[in-house]
Amino acid sequence: MNTIVKMLVVLSCIGIISGGSLSMLSTWAAPKIAANRKADTERAIFLVQPEASKYEEVATVDFELYQVFTEDDEAIGYAMPWEGSGFQGKIRLIFGVRNDLMTLTSIEVLDQLETPGLGTKILEEPFTSQFRNLKADPQVDWVKGAPASKATEIETITGATISAKAVVFIINDGLQQLRASVPVGEMK
Repeated sequence: MNTIVKMLVVLSCIGIISGGSLSMLSTWAAPKIAANRKADTERAIFLVQPEASKYEEVATVDFELYQVFTEDDEAIGYAMPWEGSGFQGKIRLIFGVRNDLMTLTSIEVLDQLETPGLGTKILEEPFTSQFRNLKADPQVDWVKGAPASKATEIETITGATISAKAVVFIINDGLQQLRASVPVGEMK
């Protein structure tokens, strides 16, 4: 009985020390993670809106959204970070959309946990280039095993269809939220 009590005390002490250490590490790392995430988003804004020279965060919506402008302060569209479920976990991406909210300018995947070599092809050409100047009226569609035949379609990735379809779903979901929150012509 004495041995069991000693084991419980030792294991409890180890658990308390480990838990406290992890909590302290999390408290220390959280602001650094948030700063890196913000820096990645800021860099990606200009990748998905290459004609932009500056941006402003849109404060009138309850999600993260950036309106982008030319050097002459002309509003040219939006950059919208959005996330959803992929095959392995969350996929967080940012997409650019013109002022009409019907034409994508580009996408950039910010964070993903997809299968290396297959699902990670969502990060690469030629998949990402399919979204440049893609019509999203009324939504983005996908086709499997054949080249896209419509201005609103992209071709999925063979072997990673779920990841490719997840990207399309995330974009459509984000566009739906954007169109419901920002009627065309109401922003600057």
